[in-house]
Amino acid sequence: MSLKLTPPQVLPPLDEDFRPAILANQNFQREVESVGVRTVIGVERSGGEVSRFETKVYPEGHPNFESNYQYIERIVKFLLWQRGGHTLHVGGSPKIAEYLKKAYSRQGSQKFDFDFMGTQVYEKEFSVISCDVDEVPASRETGKLLGRNLQGHRIGFDLGASDRKVSAVVDGTPIYSEEVIWEPRKNSDPEYHYREVMTALKTAASKMPRVDAIGGSSAGIYIDNRPMVASLFRGISQEKFSEIKNMFLRIRDELGVPLEVINDGDVTALAGSMSIEDNGILGIALGSSEAAGYVNMEGHIMGWLNELAFAPIDYSPNAPVEEWSGDKGCGASYFSQQCVFRLAPKAGIEIPADVTDAEKLKFVQERLEAGHEGALKIWQSMGVYLGYGIAHYADFYDIKHVLILGRCTSGRGGDLLLEGAKKVFETEFPDLVGKIELHLPDEKIRRVGQSVAAASLPAI
Repeated sequence: MSLKLTPPQVLPPLDEDFRPAILANQNFQREVESVGVRTVIGVERSGGEVSRFETKVYPEGHPNFESNYQYIERIVKFLLWQRGGHTLHVGGSPKIAEYLKKAYSRQGSQKFDFDFMGTQVYEKEFSVISCDVDEVPASRETGKLLGRNLQGHRIGFDLGASDRKVSAVVDGTPIYSEEVIWEPRKNSDPEYHYREVMTALKTAASKMPRVDAIGGSSAGIYIDNRPMVASLFRGISQEKFSEIKNMFLRIRDELGVPLEVINDGDVTALAGSMSIEDNGILGIALGSSEAAGYVNMEGHIMGWLNELAFAPIDYSPNAPVEEWSGDKGCGASYFSQQCVFRLAPKAGIEIPADVTDAEKLKFVQERLEAGHEGALKIWQSMGVYLGYGIAHYADFYDIKHVLILGRCTSGRGGDLLLEGAKKVFETEFPDLVGKIELHLPDEKIRRVGQSVAAASLPAI
């Protein structure tokens, strides 16, 4: 651990080891300011889109040069899970590029990211290219002006892990909605998923004289209406997964109307944007994991991954390890029920082992509502995490509003999360107090539901 790690001024009551990424990065930039040289990171993804990130690092030959490695690697890790990418352009020191090339390789420390971003998401070998600062490709962030299309007879759907929802929407008003229990994760036949989705769409279509467009939301990573990775389809073998990837294209062609399917986090952010009639919205859902979505300042959905569950926010060497990726200090361990379960033993709460995760969370939330001091400290800790996490996110997103959602925010929990985050802003980041507004869902934000926002995705 070569970066200078600073204890936060607001310490989480149950985590004295917490060392926020934002503070480490600020320390690094202060120290490098007078001697630093430019480094430009370009992350290229599908369609030739490129995200750029510029910063300063120690020049080659400087005694602190090797501290550049961890600083840049953690930024690259964040960018990959925020923006997505199959090719990394490293403008500046060839030594830094070589370090990243070794880390993000089949045998490297970030082999999970190498395989995930390359083979699984973008269907090509992940690569790192060393170049001069001026040779990094120009930024190309087009985004899509999806949504806000309310006219006509539309269908909106949302595919969840336990139920699938569908609505018939006429000129922005739902005239029919239904929720149907299903078990997508247990089914290994792609035709099961196709039949279930088609059944939902045909049910909604039967309630209207015609269908002009279809929009949908679903957990997972979607590239051009194709699910590249999604927990809903974890039962599908690799050999049959191509059928799932092309399922929505098949449905679009068979029904002969415009169809758009995107990540449910982006649809949530879009619904919030449509409700409060403003842009620059980051939605963060604290559920079984951390989910996120973003609408930029122009009202565009950017086609970024926004998989912040795997983006690091804590640089402590003692940070918890995220079980799937094997990396430390990632969002899922701080902004989800996983955090509640992790902190419960420190809070003196013994959670029953033989119940579902939903029941475990409810068990701890009941203690919170009853005023249990340990449960209170869990949500106070999460509120502190949230404050430092949002400050870190603000280095990578242009944000005016943050929507805090998900089952961990119910009851007293939501207010404690906001209180903690605001305390961090006031104490450590006063410049963010008037710049970023934090919201829990209220009636104003719920005015445009997920189904209407999803239905509004395609233009006619």
